[in-house]
Amino acid sequence: MGLVCSGRCGQDAVGPEPTAHTPTARRTTDKAIAAAAAAPHTPNDAAANPDRGVRGEGSAAKGDSNQVLGGVRQGEEEAVMPARTLMVGESPSHPVPGIVAPGLAVNGRNNMNSHDLPLTAEDMTGEAVGQYLRAHPEFLESWLMEQVELETLERWMIRRTQRDKQKSLENDTNGKIIRKTSLSRWKFCVHADKRKMLQELTSSLYVRPNKPHVLWELTRCISSAVNADGCNLYLADLDTNTLRRYVESKDGEGDSTGWSCGVMGGEWLCGWVASSRQAVRVTYPITDPRFPKGCPFAEEQDVHHALVMAVMQSDGELAAVLELYRRRGSESFHTEDEEIVNSYLVWGGIALHYAELYHSMVKQRTLNEFILSVVKSIFQDMVSMDTLIMKVMNFAQRLVNADRASLFLVDSKNKQLYARIFDMGSECSEDNPQQSFKEIRFAIGTGIAGIVAQNGEVLNIPDAYADPRFNRTVDQLTGYVTKSILCMPIFIRGNVIGVMQMVNKASGVFNKEDEESFQMFAIYCGLALHHAKLYDKIRRSEQKYKVALEVLSYHNSCSDDELDVLQAENVTKHIPGVDDYYFCAMNLEDMTKVRHAIYMFVDLFGLSRFEKDCLIRFTLTVKKNYRRVPYHNWTHGFSVANAMYAIIKHNPKSFRPLECLALFIGSLCHDLDHRGKNNKFMLETESPLAAIYTTSTLEHHHFNQTVTILQQEGHNIFGKLTSTEYKQVLGNIKHCILATDLALFFPNKEKLSQLVHDGQFDWDNADHRLLIEAIAMTACDLCASAKPWEMQAETVKVIFEEFYEQGDAEKAAGKNPIPMMDRTKVNEQAESQVGFLSGICIPCYELLHKLIPNTKPLLEGCKSNLQTWKKIADEKRKESKNSDGEGEEETDTGIEEVNEEEEEEGVEALQDIKDECVDGKTGT
Repeated sequence: MGLVCSGRCGQDAVGPEPTAHTPTARRTTDKAIAAAAAAPHTPNDAAANPDRGVRGEGSAAKGDSNQVLGGVRQGEEEAVMPARTLMVGESPSHPVPGIVAPGLAVNGRNNMNSHDLPLTAEDMTGEAVGQYLRAHPEFLESWLMEQVELETLERWMIRRTQRDKQKSLENDTNGKIIRKTSLSRWKFCVHADKRKMLQELTSSLYVRPNKPHVLWELTRCISSAVNADGCNLYLADLDTNTLRRYVESKDGEGDSTGWSCGVMGGEWLCGWVASSRQAVRVTYPITDPRFPKGCPFAEEQDVHHALVMAVMQSDGELAAVLELYRRRGSESFHTEDEEIVNSYLVWGGIALHYAELYHSMVKQRTLNEFILSVVKSIFQDMVSMDTLIMKVMNFAQRLVNADRASLFLVDSKNKQLYARIFDMGSECSEDNPQQSFKEIRFAIGTGIAGIVAQNGEVLNIPDAYADPRFNRTVDQLTGYVTKSILCMPIFIRGNVIGVMQMVNKASGVFNKEDEESFQMFAIYCGLALHHAKLYDKIRRSEQKYKVALEVLSYHNSCSDDELDVLQAENVTKHIPGVDDYYFCAMNLEDMTKVRHAIYMFVDLFGLSRFEKDCLIRFTLTVKKNYRRVPYHNWTHGFSVANAMYAIIKHNPKSFRPLECLALFIGSLCHDLDHRGKNNKFMLETESPLAAIYTTSTLEHHHFNQTVTILQQEGHNIFGKLTSTEYKQVLGNIKHCILATDLALFFPNKEKLSQLVHDGQFDWDNADHRLLIEAIAMTACDLCASAKPWEMQAETVKVIFEEFYEQGDAEKAAGKNPIPMMDRTKVNEQAESQVGFLSGICIPCYELLHKLIPNTKPLLEGCKSNLQTWKKIADEKRKESKNSDGEGEEETDTGIEEVNEEEEEEGVEALQDIKDECVDGKTGT
C-alpha cells in the first residue's frame, strides 16, 4: 500500500500510456510488493521504524487502545506514513518493509490472529486492496494528501472528469453531467500561477475592453497554463466567412489584415476546427487527411504537437479559433490540457460577452452624441440644407470608417436623384468644405444609388467590380478605385427621400454591424433632412411673402396724387351735422368720406400728438383696403366710425382718451379686406384665413390688416405715443374689432346685463369697461338699423344682395343656404329683419341706453324701423295667403290668430339669425 502512481494506472486510466505504465513496469511493481510481504517483522516494527511501513492491526489487537487503522494514534497530529513514494517502474534500492493491513481479507481469509502473518505477492491482489480502501476511506485520504504530488492529483481529476463525460455521452444523458464536472474540475484545479494570470488578464481588459484584445490576452494565458511553446489566434469574420490571423504587438496595437482562410475550406487545421466546431489534439498535423495543409505557420514556428479549439460566443456564433502548439521534442497535448483550455474559456466567454456589451455601449454613446449634435444644429442654428448634408456625410464616414461618401436626394416630381455635394472625401469638413457645388442628376433606377432609391433596400457590395450593377465610368475618369460599397435608403413617413452611399471601408469590407449602425443613424438623418427641407420651404415662403407684401403695399397704399390733394386742403374745417346719430353717408363720394373721417379724428384728438400727413396717408390707405363688395365696403366702415364719433362726441366723459382713440380707429378699420362672406362660409370652404384663425376668422384678419397698414412707412399714426400707450391702444383696438363678431355679442350682452341688473356695474372696473366698449362696437356696427327709414331700406337692399351672393356660392358648392341668403325667397326679407331687429339690435341699444343715456336716438330709430318692418311683414303674409286662396275673415278671432302666427314666425326667424350669428357673423 506504500505505492502511488504519478501517471496513468489502474482502472481509471484512459488514452495512451506513458513509459512508466508499461507491463514491464507493472511486473517490477509486483516484485516489490511480494518482497515487502515476505519480509520478517514484529508487532512493534511499524512503531519502532516508521520509515519502513505501516503499523498492522495485530498490534492494536494486543491492547494498544490508542492505535487506529493505518498506524495513526488518537491525539497525534500526524499519521505515521512512509517517508517516500516509490514511482511506478522504479526498482527499490533496499528491501521493502512488509505491509500488514488490519482486517485485510487475503484470498477469502480474514486475518484475526494475535500475530499478523506477512502477506505474500499472491495474496496482495487488486481486489483485496480495493476492498480495504473502500472500508477505510480515511486511510486513503490521509495517505493521498501526504504522499501524492499536487500535479498528479490534478491529472487524476481531469481523467475522472473525462471518463464521466464519456460515460454520459454513451448513456445518452444529453451531456447533463458535463457542466457539473467541468465546474468541479475548475474548482479543484490548482495551478500555482492561475490566480496571477487571471489578475493580469483582468487588468489588461480594464484598459482595453475590446473583443480582439480580450481574445488575444485569453490566448496568451491559456498558452502559459498548458505550457505550450506558442499560440496563434484566428478571428472569425462572419460577414466574409473567413478566418484572419490576429497578432498584437507589445505596444498593444493589433493587426488582423494578414493571413486569412475560409471557414468552410477545411484544408487548414484552423479552418477545419472552425467549420466542425470540434477540438483537435494532433501530432504532426500535416499528416492528418482531414486538413492536408496542416497549420499555416508550421515550418516557421516548428509546430509538432497542436491543440486547436473553437471559441464560441454566448449566442452560439464562432468568435475565433485558438491554436496552441509545442515544438519537436516536447510532450504531446493530453486530455487534461484540453480540459484546462475549456476551463479558461468558461471565464473567457464571460469576459468576451461583456467586452462586446462595452463595445456596443461605446458605439451607441458615440451615435447618441452625434444625434444630439444634429438636433442641436437643427433647432439652434437652423442650418441650411448644404451645411446639414456636409455634417451628415462627415459623421457617416466616421460611423462606418469609409473613405468617401455621397448623399443623393429624391426629386419625386421628376423621378430623379440629385446631389450638390457629391463624392465627399475625408479631407472635406465644415471648416474645409467642398468647393464645387455643381448639381448632378440621374434617373431613379440607374446605378447602385438609383436601384436603392427604387427598391428601398440596403445594398452591401463587398466587391464593386464583380457586381454588374456598378458603373465603372466614374472610376475610369477620376482614376479612383472603388472596392466596396454600402448604399442605404433614407426614409421619412415610409417614403424614400434620399440615398446615402459609402465607398471603400478603410479596413476590410462593410459588415452587418455597419449596416445596423447606419440604419439607426438613417432614421435621425431622415428627420434632419426632412426638417431642413421644411426650413428651406419656409425660408423661401418668407421671401415670397415679403415680395408679395411689397407688391400689396404698393398697390394698396394711397397714391401720391391723392395725398397731395388732401394736403392742400383744410381738412380740419368744421362739417355741420356730422355728429348727428342719423347722419347719412350713402350719397357722399369716397374722397369726401375720407375728409370727414380726418375731420372727426382731429375734432376728437387734435394734432398735438399726431402728424397730419401721417393721418391723411393712413385714412386714404384704409379706404383703399376696403373691397368693392355690396355692403362691407368703405361706406360701411365710415358709417360705423361716424356712429362711434357721435357717441364719443355726445358723451365725452364716458370713455378715457386712449379708449376713445381705440374705439374710433377700431370702428374705422373693423371690416378691412372683408370678402363679402361670413365666418361660417370661410370655415366650410376651407379658406386659408380659416386655417390661420380658427375662431372669429374675419375679425382677426381685419385686425391683422390694420396692423399691416400701421407698419407701412409713413402710416403709423401712433408714432408719437409712448411704448406703454402704443401697446395699450393696439390691444384695445384688437378687443374692439373682435367684438364686432356677433357670435361674441350674446355672451358679452349676458354678462353686462347681469351686472346692470344686479347694480354692480362699475365704470372704474377695467373688465366692466371692456364689456361696455364691446357693446358700443356692436351698436355702431348695427347703426344702419337705427337710421331713418329711407336709409334703412336702402341699406337692407345692399345687405341682402351680399347675402344672396354668398347663397349662390353655397349652392354652387352643393349646399343649401339658409332662407335669409336664398334669393328665391325674397318675400322673407321682412320677416328676417323683424327677427334681427327684435332679437339683436333692440336688446343691444336698450343695454347701451341704460349705461349711456345720450344714445337714446339709436334705440328710438331702431324701434321705429322695427314697427315698419312688422307692417311690411304683415302685408307680405296677407299677400301670400291671398295668392294661395286662403284669406281670413276680419274677425277678432282671425286677427288674434294672425298675431299668433306673426309671433311664431318672428321667433323662428330670430332663432335662425342667432344660429347664423353663432356660426359666423352675418355682416349687418
